[in-house]
Amino acid sequence: MPASSASSSAPHRPEDLILRLSSAADGRDGDAKLRLLRELKNQIIGNRTKKLSYIGLGAVPSVVSILSSASSAAADSDEVESLLVQSAAAIGSFSCGVDAGVKAVLDAGAFPYLLNLVSHPNEKIVDAAARSLRMIYQSKLAPKYEFLQKKNMEFLLALLNKENENVTGLGASVITHSCETSIEQKALSDAGVLKKLSSLLGGSLSQRDASLESIATIINSNPEVISKFVGPESGRALSIVTELTKDRYPRTRLLACMCLIAIRNTSPSCLEGVGIKTKLILILLELLDDSGQVGDEAAFALCSLIAEREDLQKLAFEANAVDKLCNHLEKGSLHAKRLEGIFLALSSLCSKLECCRSRFLSLKNNRALFGIFPLKGIFKIGLLRCWTFGLTVSFGFREALNLVTDALTHVCIEVRGAACICLKSLSRSVKNLSAGTFMNEIILVPLVQLLCDSPTSLQVAALGAISNIVVDFTVHKSTFIQCGGAKQLVQLSKSMDSTVRLNAVWALRNLMFHVNNRCKEEILSELTASVLASLISDPKPSVQEQALALVRNLVDGPEDFADYVFAEDCLLLHAVGNQLQNASKPDVLLQGRSNLGPPRLFPKKKHAVSPGGGWGKDEVFARDADASIKELTKGMYTLCNVASGNEFSKEAVMSQLFCQTSNTQCILVNFLQNSDSRFRTAAVWTVVNLTFPSSPGAFDRAGKLRNAGIATQLKNMVDDSCVDVKLRVKTAIGQMMSFGDGST
Repeated sequence: MPASSASSSAPHRPEDLILRLSSAADGRDGDAKLRLLRELKNQIIGNRTKKLSYIGLGAVPSVVSILSSASSAAADSDEVESLLVQSAAAIGSFSCGVDAGVKAVLDAGAFPYLLNLVSHPNEKIVDAAARSLRMIYQSKLAPKYEFLQKKNMEFLLALLNKENENVTGLGASVITHSCETSIEQKALSDAGVLKKLSSLLGGSLSQRDASLESIATIINSNPEVISKFVGPESGRALSIVTELTKDRYPRTRLLACMCLIAIRNTSPSCLEGVGIKTKLILILLELLDDSGQVGDEAAFALCSLIAEREDLQKLAFEANAVDKLCNHLEKGSLHAKRLEGIFLALSSLCSKLECCRSRFLSLKNNRALFGIFPLKGIFKIGLLRCWTFGLTVSFGFREALNLVTDALTHVCIEVRGAACICLKSLSRSVKNLSAGTFMNEIILVPLVQLLCDSPTSLQVAALGAISNIVVDFTVHKSTFIQCGGAKQLVQLSKSMDSTVRLNAVWALRNLMFHVNNRCKEEILSELTASVLASLISDPKPSVQEQALALVRNLVDGPEDFADYVFAEDCLLLHAVGNQLQNASKPDVLLQGRSNLGPPRLFPKKKHAVSPGGGWGKDEVFARDADASIKELTKGMYTLCNVASGNEFSKEAVMSQLFCQTSNTQCILVNFLQNSDSRFRTAAVWTVVNLTFPSSPGAFDRAGKLRNAGIATQLKNMVDDSCVDVKLRVKTAIGQMMSFGDGST
């Protein structure tokens, strides 16, 4: 009896089924093949674990072998047709929602057979092949379709013109997966694909949803195609899409919203009314309540709608979006994709408006610190280490912030990255930075931990949050250093990846802002003058700019702070001077403009006034592409700060301003003549600090500057268009004239 029992259960073992399937694939017994295909299909349908098991055991090549032999059969018998339908269905099951299955199917060579079967005269075979191909095209691993080839475009149109909804859905899926460039978008539109998809909006639910998704892909970021879509040649396409936002099916409403968002983001004039904007926000907030995929994707759609658009963020705030998003977070045990979307939506919502940030930080939740999200063990250990080393851990910050903080330790990389991006937006609040809200070990430890051995994208996201948090106007920056933050930033400043390097230096620059002397020494001891000097001459202008700003913050403060640039035989001062000498040629200085306004000015001490030490509200957060222009300004302000020091400092600056080969060529002339007011402001301030009358060597410096043409240039600037420049020019001319009439 035991032997009989074992024998009867053996056929249900996956290994045995695979063995029988492999043997049948090589044979001619059609009934056996059909029986085994049905048995396999019943085993794997809806069961991801079994799919992966059978894939690992090599089931897919055997199924494709049966499909191949049936496709090449001489006669289309009922048996052959059944084999084609069943093998195609099994391939579709393996491909559904499992990338490993798609890879196995493609590697086994099933794709061309399935594509050929779409043109088969038997409708059942066509339907089965189309279903399987749609499953494949749901994966990023699916092959890209070349629309620009005439025969491929004709085949695509043939698919869309079929009455079978799986075939038309396949055509739409191919577009959604493969259309990536504006050229492809225009080609599809010109070929009549967009018009055909619009006509399918009145079809079945499956056709409607597939068409909406494809339309959003074709019109995305393409104003020319959008113009055609909303124009009279497309009939009522836009009106139909708008109506579909009221559809009874949540996914249809979501996809219709995504189409309208694509139009709104690229061509705002097509959807100008406040009513439609508010409607989109309310629909997306409602769709967040869906427990399935629609709810997961709704947050991403909301993020796309309001990103960088303050007017829409205000409307979302008025629709109580902050509270609703936080309510979803508090539910706990959310799918990782939904968490990611909600944090990204909150990030966009809080990126510009202080009212949104204040509302979020004022919200309460009732969950324990470690009870909201699954944590990685290393982060728990990191937090415990804070207590071990005697760091004070405060739980007094607003409880809603716990939701973001806990997500920094989520098991999913994407959730951790989204939490960092959200924290970056929240920490734009000057009010809360001033209050030290974010300078807390519970936030800092996981953030610093993310800098270690994380993917580049996650490191960059964490650095973005850290860059804002370490601005912190309080005296608690030593907390970040004690958590190992400065050490990790220095390590990443040496990264081969320029984006990581840039963000690490940016964070160090902000950490150095208004920090006490002890912290400056700790940061510089980690960084070293030699590494900082190499960053000043980095191949990337954006890195150079931040490195120069870091030095500017380093020397800002009491007079003895300037001593930092004289360490190691004036290594840092020479690096700054060389950068200015090399980059301050007229052809470089006249390139482009920046969107940043003139820096904020602060007095350094009673008898020497200098621009401030580096952080202004705009300067920390705005990152435009014109880094090479700003780089020169930062360098000049660094010298300006040093020039406000003692005689040794002033003479050291003079040596950097004049070319090594000539005592009459001064880089200040180019700065003073530049059309950008920031250049002129920096240069004039430097002259003011170098020629302050009470300085012992001011007379000689004024004479040297006069001989270099500085006084003449200043006289040409008495009516400068920039008020700040005009005021400082008068001061500089007055100081130089105090040494005699030779100022002309």
